[in-house]
Amino acid sequence: MKVVSLFSGTGGLDLGLKQAGLDIIWANDLYADAVETYKKNIGDHIILEDISKISSEDIPECDVVVGGFPCQGFSQANMKRKADDPRNTLYLEMIRVIRDKKPKYFIAENVRGILSLDKGKVIEQIVSDFNSLDYNVSYSLLNCADYGVPQKRMRVIILGVRKDIPNDLVFPPEKTHSEKPDISLTPWFTVGQALAHYPDPDLDHNVPNHEYSNFKLKFNGHLGHRVIDPNQPSPTITGRGDEKGGVVVLHHPNNKRRMTVRETAAVQSFPDTFIFMGTKTSAYRQIANAVPPKLGYVLGEMLLKNR
Repeated sequence: MKVVSLFSGTGGLDLGLKQAGLDIIWANDLYADAVETYKKNIGDHIILEDISKISSEDIPECDVVVGGFPCQGFSQANMKRKADDPRNTLYLEMIRVIRDKKPKYFIAENVRGILSLDKGKVIEQIVSDFNSLDYNVSYSLLNCADYGVPQKRMRVIILGVRKDIPNDLVFPPEKTHSEKPDISLTPWFTVGQALAHYPDPDLDHNVPNHEYSNFKLKFNGHLGHRVIDPNQPSPTITGRGDEKGGVVVLHHPNNKRRMTVRETAAVQSFPDTFIFMGTKTSAYRQIANAVPPKLGYVLGEMLLKNR
């Protein structure tokens, strides 16, 4: 199955789809460091450009279109979010590409904030817009921890299946992990387990991206200042801040320093071989804005079962 990826960022979703067996043939993002990271780890098929400036004719034919359209205007971390935030209309570019390329499937990803924005009217409009393209559309709020990611990351996944395609998809995908495991479900993967194999970043090591923010630790319960329980999945890794700095970096589960870039990537389920380009701050932001590859893998398996 050939995949076109919009707003691909550093490539977390694409990596997971690729690991599941899909073929990512074209990708696009506007963040230069993320594009360089993508090229180093996934491939040269990514284009650095504003999607609104790319003609649909220049995008290859495909079976699937995926996109985590920019979510700053939707995010619950953005206390000033509004239904008319111009960033909230970028999904219309995804609408355009789907309308023009007519893939068999599309997957859109976003933050849970879109479900409550404008008292639910925004998600209703988004689904209506996708439905108008002749797709059967459904959406679900997923906890990434339920799929093996060591993080309680809640994300809305919107699935579209072209109406002429037989649809036996099981959506949302069946959980693989649980806070209360049973015979069929594995216990949640904890942040302590995920980070246990890393050496002390203050000692000599050869682990790439294993450096951390020296921003003073605080323990007030607010975003980025929480005590981390090593026996639970991590709180959500966030990309709050702007290009000049100000990213939020969670405490390490020893609660004596902040997580390194490498550790943050592990919490997002990136493999240790995945190298992030740009500054430390840029790498933190790339990771925070990514879809966990393990979630991408589960979604890829879901699609392959229906082909």
